[in-house]
Amino acid sequence: MSYNEKKVTIDLGNGLAPIELSTGKLAKQADGSVVLKQGNTMLLATVVSAKEPKEGVDFLPLSVDYQEKYAATGRIPGGFLRREAKLSDYEVLISRLVDRALRPLFPETYHADTQVMISLISADKDIMPDALAGLAASAALAVSDIPFNGPISEVRVAKVNGELIINPGLSALENATLEYIVAGSAQDIVMVEGESKEISEAEMVQAIAFAHEAIKKQVAAQIELANLVGVSVKRDGNHEPSNLDLRDAVFAATYDKVYAIAKSGSSKHERSDRFAEIGEEFFTTLGEEIDEETKFLAKKYYHDVQYEAVRNLILDEGIRLDGRDARTVRPIWSEVDYLPAAHGSAVFTRGETQSLTSVTLGAKDDEQMIDGAFIHGYNKFILHYNFPAFSTGEVRPNRGPGRREVGHGNLAMRSLKQVLPADSDNPYTIRVVSDILESNGSSSMATVCAGTLALMDAGVKLKAPVSGIAMGLITDEKTGKYAILSDILGDEDHLGDMDFKVTGTENGIVACQMDLKINGLKWEVLTQALDQAKEARLHILSEMKKTLATPREDYKPHAPRIVSFTIDKEFIGAIIGPGGKIIQEMQRETGSTISIEEVDGKGIVQVFADDKASIDAAVSRIKAIVAKPEVGEVYEGKVKSIMPFGAFVEIMPGKDGLLHISEIEWRRLETMEGVLKEGDIVKVKLLDIDKQGKLKLSRKALLPRPPREDKPKSETEMKDAPKA
Repeated sequence: MSYNEKKVTIDLGNGLAPIELSTGKLAKQADGSVVLKQGNTMLLATVVSAKEPKEGVDFLPLSVDYQEKYAATGRIPGGFLRREAKLSDYEVLISRLVDRALRPLFPETYHADTQVMISLISADKDIMPDALAGLAASAALAVSDIPFNGPISEVRVAKVNGELIINPGLSALENATLEYIVAGSAQDIVMVEGESKEISEAEMVQAIAFAHEAIKKQVAAQIELANLVGVSVKRDGNHEPSNLDLRDAVFAATYDKVYAIAKSGSSKHERSDRFAEIGEEFFTTLGEEIDEETKFLAKKYYHDVQYEAVRNLILDEGIRLDGRDARTVRPIWSEVDYLPAAHGSAVFTRGETQSLTSVTLGAKDDEQMIDGAFIHGYNKFILHYNFPAFSTGEVRPNRGPGRREVGHGNLAMRSLKQVLPADSDNPYTIRVVSDILESNGSSSMATVCAGTLALMDAGVKLKAPVSGIAMGLITDEKTGKYAILSDILGDEDHLGDMDFKVTGTENGIVACQMDLKINGLKWEVLTQALDQAKEARLHILSEMKKTLATPREDYKPHAPRIVSFTIDKEFIGAIIGPGGKIIQEMQRETGSTISIEEVDGKGIVQVFADDKASIDAAVSRIKAIVAKPEVGEVYEGKVKSIMPFGAFVEIMPGKDGLLHISEIEWRRLETMEGVLKEGDIVKVKLLDIDKQGKLKLSRKALLPRPPREDKPKSETEMKDAPKA
């Protein structure tokens, strides 16, 4: 063989197949390549990094792409091209999970273009690949010479029937009360994302700690694999030039001025403009003849000044950029029913962050079709998040939603999904759209709050209102000082050590998303952050309730209505008709939308229309089709055809019965000629239904019986008559 394959195995003891990591067989020209296999699921992860950074780059240009090959599940892609195209939202979300776990672990001084690619090349129907992608990617980095302060891994932790489980099968998740993807190194947690059913803060911490124990096993296996490969020396990870004299000069000239502006409590744009003025003032002192490297370093060191000044102000004086203390939430105002034509709407503003959110109620035909290699089906709750450039006062081409919008929308969707009414109580397909009109800190949490208000304004019977808060963290490793910040600003997110978003009701947490930029988050700090988040979350809920506390009693007058009912399965075909003829005719003539599906051996019918008259007309016609004829009942039927022996009369849609010539009138009819014609409407009584289901009808049974005529007696009758 031309390859030297190395393998390690991880058994998580969860009853599923062990995980196998192997390298040296596939994609050997990549800097690192690993195949992960569990059951029939296989992921190929590769990583390639440029040997040198591009000129002028002072950050890590990292791209992470997760893609599912349809052949992995034995399917052919939909669409005209019949090939894998751009990443789906589901693939983007998994890419983000891996990116957010890997990015903080690269050296800050490493600036080379780096690309991580993870492909699902084989799939097991019950083994979810999203919880394995981070492990595969980190293993590819572990067997490469790319500098990386890992390994890391990701696992899914779920609570099913009161028991915490690592990487449960897809079928088990249906009964889970919490479900988180947790990423971390052997020492620390770096990322958490997931949803839950109103759990406590203590329960969440317990789940994360449980997940970390499994992560440690997976990290140890990657180190073992790297040792088998013989990776001992990593390439140079320092791509930053330095000039300590220049750094000292920048700090000496600008630090006090920046600190004073940070302490002034000015608005976002005013503060940004004043910071820029200080920087430009210093840069002019360097003269016009300075080289590009000096310009580059001067800007970098000035950014370091802002970083240090803002953090020290918070740690030393407890003052934030807008003048708040660590626990205060910015002023809130909200309004509902802002858009008169929408089915529900709300404006939610917190400080300089604002969301205008609308709700649209649709029919079953409006459900979103999910056509992925691993996940496919239909979704009746859709949430879209839009972040236009004007929300931050910038000019930027509108290229459609990026990965950030997909991720933020998903977090809000997860939060609101937990409090939606059961499908049996909600016949609608619901679309929520959040347009961010201003942004300075946690627009995704504004989306959750605005989404709650808009849904209640639309009359959707939420189980409980949901609010969300973004928490931050500032730490000083030298002194051990730290500050947990409620309702962080955009700058505090950028300059801080943690972005921790928590959403929930008064009863508990329904979703979270946490990203850490430092090593060593202590469990007591995490617990304190969650308790502080609960305090802020409940405050926001109380402000929201001042606008609207409970869902409206009814939908808006202009909102469409849906009637849902169950029919016997045998009638589904009769309603649809040959080639859809009958259902299409009903929709056209009544102005309604009708959907039928078979569920658990029954037909579920939904009639959707903008007015009650259209619904009533459609429901009446459907019920006529599915009604069962009853012996003894009287029907008004239409003559469909004339035969020598009688007429066939349609008493219900698709149900004809025989009106025999002897049952038309009390008098004897010798022929059908001139008695009835096709199209006549006649009242008939159902006399009988035979074993073959044939209907026997009678018209004469509804007519008065004529009196008997007295005939003259014959001579014989008179002879035989008794004598008096």
